[in-house]
Amino acid sequence: MQAIMETLFDVVYLSTVIILGFQMILKGKDKYIKLFGYMSVLLGAGDSFHLVPRAYGLLTTGLEANAAALGIGKFITSITMTIFYVILYKIWQVRFNKTKEETKLLTLTIYLLALVRIILCFFPGNDWLNYNAPISWGIYRNIPFAIMGIIMIYIMYKEAKVHNDKDYIYMAIAVFLSFAFYVPVVLWGTTIRIVGMLMIPKTLAYVWIVLIGYRYFRKNS
Repeated sequence: MQAIMETLFDVVYLSTVIILGFQMILKGKDKYIKLFGYMSVLLGAGDSFHLVPRAYGLLTTGLEANAAALGIGKFITSITMTIFYVILYKIWQVRFNKTKEETKLLTLTIYLLALVRIILCFFPGNDWLNYNAPISWGIYRNIPFAIMGIIMIYIMYKEAKVHNDKDYIYMAIAVFLSFAFYVPVVLWGTTIRIVGMLMIPKTLAYVWIVLIGYRYFRKNS
């Protein structure tokens, strides 16, 4: 039952974000909407590298028997999610008309954290192909990622309050929830498998972000 329900959820999730993303890319009239589209497609495409092997494993020989495919998928997803936040940062810049000079240090910080995160993903200590990969490296590579998240929550909420922009208050909440659900998975997902179920509400938080952009697109198209 878990295999069927989880697979159905993944199919609906991946189809939704990719279809909505392509709509925003192809029909969006400005940079802001197109960035949302690129971010949405990247989210779905990146997650598919992990979720498709996971669905296959659940429906056939089990997750552990497909450890290599799952590990490669997690590696790719870790990189695409990092780029997801870089694009989300660009969306924030466009939305609030932030100039390059105004955000020079902040931009450098975001790019540097993203680069560090991606470099850490390439270290052999991650042992991606091992089903019981070390928790320590899961923590190491997620430290810069978490800092990126904290920065995004802060700047989105701050500008939302200044401009009375409800969308970005919701966006900040969605990013906060995504990390709130993701941290327990990083810390205990390997040893307490049921904790991995928190990836579902974490995924829904990302869908919420996409829907905020899509609603803006529909409203202004």
